[in-house]
Amino acid sequence: MEMQFKPIQLPGVDTKRPIVIAGPCSAETEEQVLETAHDLAARGIKIFRAGIWKPRTKPGGFEGIGSEGLLWLRRVKEETGMYVATEVATQYHVLEALKYGVDILWIGARTTTNPFAMQEIADALKGADIPVLVKNPVNPDIELWIGGIQRIYNAGLRRIGAIHRGFSSYDEKVYRNAPQWHIPIELRRRLPDLPIFCDPSHIGGRRDLIAPLSQQAMDLGADGLIIESHCSPDYAWSDKNQQVTPEVLDNILKSLVIRETHTTEDISDLRNQIDHLDNDLIDLLAKRMRVSREIGQFKKEHDMTVLQATRYDEILGNRIEKAKAAGMDGDFMKVVMQAIHEESVRQQMTVLQNK
Repeated sequence: MEMQFKPIQLPGVDTKRPIVIAGPCSAETEEQVLETAHDLAARGIKIFRAGIWKPRTKPGGFEGIGSEGLLWLRRVKEETGMYVATEVATQYHVLEALKYGVDILWIGARTTTNPFAMQEIADALKGADIPVLVKNPVNPDIELWIGGIQRIYNAGLRRIGAIHRGFSSYDEKVYRNAPQWHIPIELRRRLPDLPIFCDPSHIGGRRDLIAPLSQQAMDLGADGLIIESHCSPDYAWSDKNQQVTPEVLDNILKSLVIRETHTTEDISDLRNQIDHLDNDLIDLLAKRMRVSREIGQFKKEHDMTVLQATRYDEILGNRIEKAKAAGMDGDFMKVVMQAIHEESVRQQMTVLQNK
């Protein structure tokens, strides 16, 4: 399905990268919301975010102030002139947010995972003309992400964007949610007109990681950032470790290096080199697979099993060390060699199965 999106343009908001959406994880009190909003507005932030309904992993924690907080967001608009944004997860949330004049909606990672919930939200949005941002699902499934975007698109909305907030993992890691940058890169390849925002707060889970993650997002061409900012982050009722003060946020944004995203003449020669090298790689791999088929024929004639685990371990270890010596990442080479090995096994199995 081909989708054509409109830019997320709001009067008075500069569309230069990055478009910034900032505010606390949760709307806790009216005083906290207004203090944070006024401080952010004074520093040039045009779009204020705050969670009104908070889906928690386990019951018993703070699950949001509810519709009362929408009145506070209305005051933010009246007193600062900012646009306001919040997360929705049900039809009720959508209808309440629209009733109170919320300007931008986003859909959280847990909700994106559930096609039933996404369809309910899409049905509630029919006839509305409001920007909607769809976070990636918690699991690294780009089809599920695109499917959620399609449901909103099919409801008639065109000002749609994506939010890259990282992916859950059971492994110990530096980040709260692994960035897996290749997934939003693939999303951009498939949907080139779709605006993509990065959420460094949820990727990092720590305030000291927000600056480097924001810079990485800009280097990869992200259109905007959605960052959690709180007037007193150490006392926040939710996700305190990943929120920064408006002053710190201001310093982070001022330190960003924003590079051009369009192709220039100077890079075309280098890209031509890449094209030629890729063709050479394909030719080399084709030759390697020819040798694999010859090995398969030998194994067939001598009743040998295809998989030779000791040999594979030897190859894997040797190639990884050579890759490291050449300045490449060992994990990268491991993935490459695993893919080559799988195809080699497939080629040999084809020979064995031919009579």
